[in-house]
Amino acid sequence: MEIVYRTDTIPAIDKIIDLYRSSGLNRPIEDNDRIARMYANSNLIVTAWDKETLVGISRSLTDFCFCCYLSDLAVKKEYQKHGLGKKLIDLTREEIGAQTTLLLLSAPTAMGYYPKVGFQKIENGFIINRTK
Repeated sequence: MEIVYRTDTIPAIDKIIDLYRSSGLNRPIEDNDRIARMYANSNLIVTAWDKETLVGISRSLTDFCFCCYLSDLAVKKEYQKHGLGKKLIDLTREEIGAQTTLLLLSAPTAMGYYPKVGFQKIENGFIINRTK
């Protein structure tokens, strides 16, 4: 399996939705317009491809000099446990540079994953949840 990573493209919405559905990441996949807006307003997208198939994605919001919020990290189910998620994180870190803090909110099912790929758990955060 030869995976190609790219930072120069936003995949078609149907490919993104297929990836989310396969990965188990909970996103509003029934709302194509909302997914399209999520990507149109993100400024760092790293993708993983197996030929023409989108198999992984990292979607972030960043200023490239102080902070980066990694909003989505998804890998197709059959490609999980092969290092693709870690590689997407590593490429995101390369793009944002050493001066930029990378932070995220984890899905409950992924809480054990992030410490394995270099994240440390923090206790000094706050959230106002979406209402829709």
